[in-house]
Amino acid sequence: MIRAATSADIPVIHAMIRELAEYEKVPDEARANESQLAEALFGERPAAFAHIAEDRGLPVGFALWFLNFSTWRGVHGIYLEDLYVRPEARGGGHGKALLTELARICVERGYERLEWSVLNWNKPSIDFYEALGARAQGEWTVYRLTDRALTALGTRA
Repeated sequence: MIRAATSADIPVIHAMIRELAEYEKVPDEARANESQLAEALFGERPAAFAHIAEDRGLPVGFALWFLNFSTWRGVHGIYLEDLYVRPEARGGGHGKALLTELARICVERGYERLEWSVLNWNKPSIDFYEALGARAQGEWTVYRLTDRALTALGTRA
């Protein structure tokens, strides 16, 4: 079962974000706390959204996403920040169900893109995404400014 997350899900979302960071071999990168997640997802002006995959009433996965915008298409899309299914629940269709729900939202709202990033070494996920019809955008390279570089650029006069 897939459902929209509620504020009561913050602790489990936070726990699964930590689990995902462990899986991706960067546990120290996951610094968000529950208060930050609550504000982003359920504050006065939510900036992100989440869905929970449940199996027998227990949360086994989540998708956290936000809206992006295509200047070429002139409409919003969904950027999937995190998709995670706990190891013991993998292979049960939860990841596909989460992506299906996001695709349904796109179609229902007239959004024309559902996008995400995947680590190059994560072959099981790449195979899964490609089996759904997703295609890598090989001609694009993701860039990111964080920490000192972001501060240095953001404080230039």
